[in-house]
Amino acid sequence: MPALKLTDFTCRITWLGRVTDRDAALDSTPVQSLRAAFDGPEGEFHGGINRPSCSRVMHLHPRNTPIRNVRQFSVLSAEDLAQIAANMEVEALNPEWLGVTMLVEGLPDFTHLPPSSRLQGPDGVTLVVDMENRPCQLPARVIETHLPGKGKAFKSAAKGLRGVTAWVEREGVLSLGDDLRLAIPDQPVWSQLENARG
Repeated sequence: MPALKLTDFTCRITWLGRVTDRDAALDSTPVQSLRAAFDGPEGEFHGGINRPSCSRVMHLHPRNTPIRNVRQFSVLSAEDLAQIAANMEVEALNPEWLGVTMLVEGLPDFTHLPPSSRLQGPDGVTLVVDMENRPCQLPARVIETHLPGKGKAFKSAAKGLRGVTAWVEREGVLSLGDDLRLAIPDQPVWSQLENARG
């Protein structure tokens, strides 16, 4: 029995971008397609097989410890991006400002996809969802330069809506307009989590 269950859910790629040097600017540069290699999107700052550990994993690893890079892609849904903008009381937010790699449309509750879900493209290219991408202050600073007085609202407005991080399981090309098929882990929710909620 396969450990992954193919669903009837799909989403369409509506935007792709590349951050070439985050130290210079978080903004993504729009592109028509991205080659996804095992070390991440070609020419992307967040690529690489490994990355230095950061505040997200400080309880496990001292800062700057080399760890596996499961944050090669920052994926956000157009629906969640629109809700963040509404929460911030602005007309719209540009995905470039958030350093997004890929914007998709059509998957409900995208930010809460189960970890280890797969998004598979037409040529077989497959991304594995690591986990929810928690909001931070970096996009807030970029937003502030475009919408003065609004940047500080980003972190709270984006809570539970920031999309997911993902890594490349199978190489291929992602292009604007491609449909991605969702596969989810075929397993129940961890019983201890259910007990804690009970």
